Amino acid sequence: MYRTWVITRHTFVEAISQPIYSLLLGVAAAVLVIFMFLPFFTLTAGDDVVMYKVLGLDIIGILVLLTTLFATSKAIHEEIEDRTMLTLMSKPVSRFEVLLGKYLGLIGSAGLAILVLGGLLCLCTWWRIPADYMINNRSIDEREMERLANLRAMHLNGLYPSLLLTWLQVSVLAALSVAISTRFSLVVNLPTVILLYLAGNLARFIDSAVRDQNAITVALGKVLETLLPFLEVFDLRKYAIYGRIGSGETDVPSQLISLSFIWQNTGFAMLYAVCYIAAALALGLLIFRNRELGGNEG
Repeated sequence: MYRTWVITRHTFVEAISQPIYSLLLGVAAAVLVIFMFLPFFTLTAGDDVVMYKVLGLDIIGILVLLTTLFATSKAIHEEIEDRTMLTLMSKPVSRFEVLLGKYLGLIGSAGLAILVLGGLLCLCTWWRIPADYMINNRSIDEREMERLANLRAMHLNGLYPSLLLTWLQVSVLAALSVAISTRFSLVVNLPTVILLYLAGNLARFIDSAVRDQNAITVALGKVLETLLPFLEVFDLRKYAIYGRIGSGETDVPSQLISLSFIWQNTGFAMLYAVCYIAAALALGLLIFRNRELGGNEG
């Protein structure tokens, strides 16, 4: 366990030290701040805040995913190609410990990025709410201030699980990227994971597409649903972002949505992520064990 921790720490430090990491985080932060001041010209009070949160989550998810994919290639494939992995494997450390340590370090760096950018998104959202709801935040009316506090709590309570789900989604795709990087370089890794990302978002439509087809097509659809990352499980925006979160016990979108309902679904998504990550890393370990570490292979 100690050896895995050492590899995790080294991979984490190496990942956040890369220029691409600082560059993409800087770009994401700049976009979040710029859009904080821009109107979205929606018709209903408060819809601008919703649109800003959706945009912010998309920016964070995409840029953190790209940052992680670049780091994955350097942490695994490049170390094999330049024979650095041979030096590491000469130590009393197993390939499983190397793969797990590398993966944990990479998702740790992704988690730090989402924590920083998510904090900025929450702060910008908190700042936008009075203007978007046409509330005077310097009012001495206690009812007005209570309404403002409740609106801020509602929007931020929806952002917290959404940011966690973004990290879980990146972690699932990072596991696939780690598995691929044991054999292929960034040139293959990056487009492959992006295609899997697109396919994973489209997987939610497979069931309805094959429902009225023959048995073979239905079976093929079930196989694809199982193999592809089912990214819909990480998408709770219908409730956490677009819905109105309250203290009620209902889970009907047209009514107040219970915060416990959102966190229960987040817990289910976490369980799915753990299972899928374990399967992806097991596949990566199988490939890694059969891989020559001298480089110039694959």
